[in-house]
Amino acid sequence: HVQLVESGGGLVQPGGSLRLSCAASGTIFSRNTMAWYRQAPGKQRELVADITSEGNTNYADSVKGRFTISRDNAKDTVYLHMNSLEPKDTAVYYCQTIEDHGVRIGPLEYWGQGTQVTVSS
Repeated sequence: HVQLVESGGGLVQPGGSLRLSCAASGTIFSRNTMAWYRQAPGKQRELVADITSEGNTNYADSVKGRFTISRDNAKDTVYLHMNSLEPKDTAVYYCQTIEDHGVRIGPLEYWGQGTQVTVSS
């Protein structure tokens, strides 16, 4: 049973920084691509960044140069380092992964419960 638990959200002033963490269990973490999504009020959930098992990263244009995704396979944890935060970054941030359960079941998507990030003065 795959579980993802996010932490690290909070209230920060514009220009500030936060680090989000997502601890995974019930999965062979090192082989999965891990992703961070976010959803602002009244908007659709969007991909922020992802990182493959090999460490290759991908970012939304809106966060390039400000956010960094990283992973620690020894701790089964993925991080999102957020710098130069702006009010438009305010959203609930979710951790996500896809676990392949084999031929009979196939791939299943898993989400964490989300952590609120609010950027405001």
